[in-house]
Amino acid sequence: MERLDAFMARANAAYYASHDPYADFTTAPEICQGFGEVLGLWAAVVWQMMGAPDPVILAEAGPGRGTLMQDALRAIARAAPSFRAALRLHLVETSPLLRRLQADRLPGAAWHDRIEQLPPGPLLLLANEFLDALPVRQFVRRGGGWTERYVQSGRFAEMPAAAPDLEAAEGEVVEVGAAARQVAAALGARLAAGGGAALVIDYGPERRAPGDSLQALRCRAPADPLAAPGEADLTAHVDFSAIAKAARAAGAAVQGPVPQGLFLARLGLPQRIDALARGQPPARAAALREAARRLTEPQAMGRLFKVLALCQGDLPEMPGFAAG
Repeated sequence: MERLDAFMARANAAYYASHDPYADFTTAPEICQGFGEVLGLWAAVVWQMMGAPDPVILAEAGPGRGTLMQDALRAIARAAPSFRAALRLHLVETSPLLRRLQADRLPGAAWHDRIEQLPPGPLLLLANEFLDALPVRQFVRRGGGWTERYVQSGRFAEMPAAAPDLEAAEGEVVEVGAAARQVAAALGARLAAGGGAALVIDYGPERRAPGDSLQALRCRAPADPLAAPGEADLTAHVDFSAIAKAARAAGAAVQGPVPQGLFLARLGLPQRIDALARGQPPARAAALREAARRLTEPQAMGRLFKVLALCQGDLPEMPGFAAG
């Protein structure tokens, strides 16, 4: 019998070590090149707001195939060459398979297993769909007390547990993402001391309510998350309020969260896509615009996905967070 967070950590470590996850799911950078481009330009503007430190670490947590950062660097080189010259590229990735894919697209990068291993200095970090893959614990309200979920022989088992500061009705499940909170606390302390900002883009409600959000994808279809560990990608909704609380407690400031669709619109993604579509064959132009709609429209990814920034305390409102 294995506690759920340990099971999830083990299953995802095995999955990412041996699979190309994009056979099972896709992410915003793979859908639309403008996504990485506008995030690169976001980083360039924030670098200027920080006082243009040289050198500065530009890092990505969970960089996948390297698509987001490749698009970001292309836009940075074109629009902000001084930032391109100042940045030092670092990637947080544990999968040997994905590191090889990233190396083909991002020569000169340095790799780390954990965010805490990034070198000191001013930091700009991008984390798209990174926290959702971190393990969660699940507690169930039972008879006025609590049980915790374990995994045994491909099924849930429950053991009595103490779960302080949780509220739920009888039979409801409450998730606790301790690993994500630890990352937020480490980033908060790092940014408060050394300066910079971290942009977190992920899916989940702004404030978590009771409910089981654990899910698995295999071959682009939902799968049983407890079956065949290591053969599917396991994720859970991100608790943005808990992330913000942990970062603030460590000394960082927080901006957002805001819906992804609103954030990307404020960064000018629709205008960028219009520019890319201009002069393209009609089918290609339509595909570009459809990709942008998929990222921004509320009924697609625009509302479920949120954007949260953790940053040094003296930064004014950053692009995408300021209304207007």
